[in-house]
Amino acid sequence: MSAMSIWLIIGVLLCLSELVFPTAFVELMMGVSAFIVALLSGVIGTLWLQVVLWLVISVLLIFISQRLLPKPRRRTKIQDAVIAETISEIQPGQPGRVLYEGNSWRARCDDEKLHIDAHEPVYIVRREGTTLIVMPQNVLNG
Repeated sequence: MSAMSIWLIIGVLLCLSELVFPTAFVELMMGVSAFIVALLSGVIGTLWLQVVLWLVISVLLIFISQRLLPKPRRRTKIQDAVIAETISEIQPGQPGRVLYEGNSWRARCDDEKLHIDAHEPVYIVRREGTTLIVMPQNVLNG
């Protein structure tokens, strides 16, 4: 079996393993570098030089791919005493809508027995996924 065939098999196995075990494209980049070394194996005859070249190309491709991929979004923490305004009324135990930072958000009251009217200022207590948990401003201030 030739060196080119071995590098092609390694490249295919690494690329396929990225599909099974996602590693943020690390295995994919190692597979791509194995394909590059397979193309260059006719020029570079010694195996240890091919392995060194594969390692160098792998590291470079991984570094470049990490730079080009978008960073994962951080979970934002809602600061203390953030105020929003209800767009629709929030019935007891039911979700409604609030206006927060210029966007409409799904919201529900932290106290499931309270009713909040539309266009009422509310404090955002916390966030659960895409739902803001709110309390009426008059309840917390009074």
